[in-house]
Amino acid sequence: MPEAAEQTDEATESLTEDGTRAAAILLMLISEEEASDILTRLEPEEVKQLGQTMYSVADVGVEDINKVFDRFIDCAKGRTTVGYQAGEQIQGMLTRALGEKRAENMLTEIAPPKVDTESLEPLKWMNPPEIVSMLEDEHPQVKALVMSFLEAEVAATTLKLLPQEEQDDIVYRVATMRPVSKEAIATLEQLLLNYSSCAGSSLPKSMGGISDAAAIMNNMGKVESKRILKLLTKREKQTALSIEDEMFVFADLINIDVKNLGTLMRSIDNEVMIPALKGAEPALKDKIFSCMSSRAVQSIEDEMEDRGPIPGSEVIAAQKAVIAEAKRLADEGTIMIGGADDDFV
Repeated sequence: MPEAAEQTDEATESLTEDGTRAAAILLMLISEEEASDILTRLEPEEVKQLGQTMYSVADVGVEDINKVFDRFIDCAKGRTTVGYQAGEQIQGMLTRALGEKRAENMLTEIAPPKVDTESLEPLKWMNPPEIVSMLEDEHPQVKALVMSFLEAEVAATTLKLLPQEEQDDIVYRVATMRPVSKEAIATLEQLLLNYSSCAGSSLPKSMGGISDAAAIMNNMGKVESKRILKLLTKREKQTALSIEDEMFVFADLINIDVKNLGTLMRSIDNEVMIPALKGAEPALKDKIFSCMSSRAVQSIEDEMEDRGPIPGSEVIAAQKAVIAEAKRLADEGTIMIGGADDDFV
């Protein structure tokens, strides 16, 4: 009996620790109208995940439900109302203190920019073929604007479906995107209005950039990303280099398997690894150390402690050196720095 009780406790603890399962149980307990109102505020992937989970929790017991309620109450107790309608509260205080005109001028300077992506929401619910169909006759800049809004994986799939001769141009436009003009905003709003009968009020004014372009390229696959990077290099070498640099960064080393990571670590001198590891996340540091002998780990830890604080510029330079070596070994075929599908960076 003690064993059975222990197993039940472990199962319940696992249940309550899983936020998705807890949320699914709560949705099953409230009214259909209330649950649907919550679901309309979530991202498509979140709705899918919750929907799948609700099927698996349909027969949970009373104890599990009580545990979820306890968790919900504990979370609710930790929340405050300080941030609730903070914008209106700050505006009201400043208006009372400074008068309407001066408060308005002050808010223009200090208030964070408002970003409203409501008018682009229909895109999140469209699949890549639908997006391609919508963009078929549109200007490349409109296509780039749409790509910069999509999740990287969806954008990459959509880009693959577009004509190859357009792909590098679109990636370049994403990477070099500047604040969007009113004309471009109006065009995209009208495009979405015509295609999905959903109009919005305003679009985000700052989208795209090197990071967005790199994220799309990371989801394109090795062959396609290399082909597009080659074309981008001919178009503008610096932009291509910036995208390539962003496609694989030091933190991504955690995704390399232990064998390949060990090969990489053996080719890096301690003088480079010490500053590089100074800026590493604990999980990455632990994985790197797991590839080394205990003597090597102890040596590096002792030297890190002896050196004390290291300038940020030195840390960044060291991490870039490690990534450069990883790319060199990957190009040689010595290591793989991508996923199991052989889509290497």
